[in-house]
Amino acid sequence: MSPIVQIGKAGVTDAVIKQVTQALADHELIKVKVGGECPQDRFGVADRLDGEPGVDVVQIVGRVILIYKRHPHEPRYEGKRAQAKKEAKAAKAAKPPGGRRKRPKRPTRPKRA
Repeated sequence: MSPIVQIGKAGVTDAVIKQVTQALADHELIKVKVGGECPQDRFGVADRLDGEPGVDVVQIVGRVILIYKRHPHEPRYEGKRAQAKKEAKAAKAAKPPGGRRKRPKRPTRPKRA
């Protein structure tokens, strides 16, 4: 995964916040790279981005910040667990009444001589 947003010598501006918000709406999980010429340190940038509504800083590694914001309609990461539960519930409801289902037979191995 490569950085989607880069923060340069102007620091965290309103345009950067707007770009991060749009990228989070598109991707839900993004990397932000803090350039060496940025006037703020990486923790200051992370605090500023974390202050936005719904945004969570997941990890800071070097000069890269990993940010997550849950998608309101179709979450990709949290939705997998809920999707698995729905599928399990649907499979359980689809079982025929009357007890256990028969297992398919296993293929047999050829006998050794």
